[in-house]
Amino acid sequence: MISSFSTPTMNNNNNNKLSLLLPTLLLLHLSFPKISAYIGVNGGIGVWINGRGGGISTTTPPPTLSTPTPSTSTPSNKEYTALQTWKAAITEDPNGVISTWVGPNPCSYKGVFCSNLPGGLSTITGIDLNHAHLKGTLVPALSLLSNLNILHLNSNSFTGTVPDTFQDLQSLTELDLSNNLFSGPFPTQALYIPNLIYLDLRFNSFSGPIPGELFDKQLDAIFLNNNQFEGEIPMNLWTSPASVITLANNKLSGSIPDSFGYSVIKEVLFLNNKLTGCIPDGLGQLQDIEVLDLSFNSLTGHVPSSVSCLTGIEVLNIGHNQLSGTVPDFCDLRSLMNLTVAFNFFSGFSEDCGRSLLRVVGFDFSRNCIPGGGMQRPPMECLGLPGDGGALSCLRLPSTGPVSCPGVMVSIGVGGVGGIGVSFSSSSPSSSSPPSSIP
Repeated sequence: MISSFSTPTMNNNNNNKLSLLLPTLLLLHLSFPKISAYIGVNGGIGVWINGRGGGISTTTPPPTLSTPTPSTSTPSNKEYTALQTWKAAITEDPNGVISTWVGPNPCSYKGVFCSNLPGGLSTITGIDLNHAHLKGTLVPALSLLSNLNILHLNSNSFTGTVPDTFQDLQSLTELDLSNNLFSGPFPTQALYIPNLIYLDLRFNSFSGPIPGELFDKQLDAIFLNNNQFEGEIPMNLWTSPASVITLANNKLSGSIPDSFGYSVIKEVLFLNNKLTGCIPDGLGQLQDIEVLDLSFNSLTGHVPSSVSCLTGIEVLNIGHNQLSGTVPDFCDLRSLMNLTVAFNFFSGFSEDCGRSLLRVVGFDFSRNCIPGGGMQRPPMECLGLPGDGGALSCLRLPSTGPVSCPGVMVSIGVGGVGGIGVSFSSSSPSSSSPPSSIP
């Protein structure tokens, strides 16, 4: 599954909006290290995380802005003042982008995009400085850009925090601060921007808790991966209207929220945090989910049979945890293309379902405790339950009847048949190292 964002263009109607398309899954390995693909630890491929994260995240970043239509007049003096103030706070400009910010007409500046207002006046509606390799800070005067729709600053070296005045950017729909050196707490200013629908803070050094108010906003894409966020995941995450949420490669702890409501989420990445506890039964309510990566955490107990309700899922990675019991019956997940359960303590799975999983492109069940499976843990590692006594609260009896799914009934057979005489091909990593944070 690839989520590609349409090119935001500046037009005379000044009503530019971000649109999200969700085409089919494409297994592609690109070489660009920051906003292109990565190969995961367990054979998965990704785009947004760009590290060795396991699983697949193939969301395409928003492309750069198109060439603006020449305007008939210059923007207001306050917009000129805003850019000149910001220019003074930029200390390095290796590509000579900001050196073009000369003269009274900001619409002629490189990376600045304007639209015409009624009466022939012009206003700044977009700034795209992606990959300009600038160094400096953001300035409060940027709030003077009252008609700014899009601010893209991906892959620079901006430092410091986000000015409080950013909450005054009432027209902003896209804010991309990714791949920089920003620090401090979550920029709560973004919570007060009424029209914001795309927020990308990945690959910075933001820290502290993630505010629950974030998931109440009408955002369609939330990228917080590869920061230093800590604390628990807010309980209202599953009610977010976003289609993509990435929290990977942080320091989040506690359990996965178990408060489920109506959700349109298609892609969720929790990999490489410090999550503990059970995988909640309510997971089966995520009927639109296509990519789910819970790998490289400390989840314990049995996987709920409700995962068989995720009929549209294409990528599922629960590897590198402390899960035990039998591998759930995934045979009815007809869209599944990549399944990773490696580096857990599973003891078996149903014979019929085991054979069916051969069709899954990226099935990896190595380093478990499955008799006859090959490439499993040494027997001594399989004695007893992993983790502390809290794992007992996650134990579940195998289901012998139909599982109740939202709007559909899925039949599940009895699991736990170990020692099956089936040969599985499995590409196991040579180590159990967690994914790295590649900038």
